[in-house]
Amino acid sequence: MDNSILIVEDDPIISQLISWRLQKHGYHVSGAAQTAEEALLHIERNPPGLILIDINLPGKMDGTELARQVRARFKIPFIYLTGYSDEGTVSRVLDTDPAGFLLKPFKDEELKVAIELALKKAKKE
Repeated sequence: MDNSILIVEDDPIISQLISWRLQKHGYHVSGAAQTAEEALLHIERNPPGLILIDINLPGKMDGTELARQVRARFKIPFIYLTGYSDEGTVSRVLDTDPAGFLLKPFKDEELKVAIELALKKAKKE
């Protein structure tokens, strides 16, 4: 399985920071998308091994809808990165069977562990 990572984050500064943090840990960032629609185009053209998805995205689809499509169409593992942990958000997230969930702001070590667990789980499936 490909170990490249796609970042789906609507804030370009946060996206760049995440990219830098991933590269610092030796991961290959295959790209970044600011909307779910943009992410789907990227996935169709260049499927990554893992996707980091912000839940609140602009456009017709939010991160949970993107996750549903990724699960159904591509079977690529994904980790949610979000600032929200309210009951409604957690309920929506659980229905999509994510490989992980990280609350922003997160530490580099937390991101690295979540990615390693998700990639290891994906290799077993």
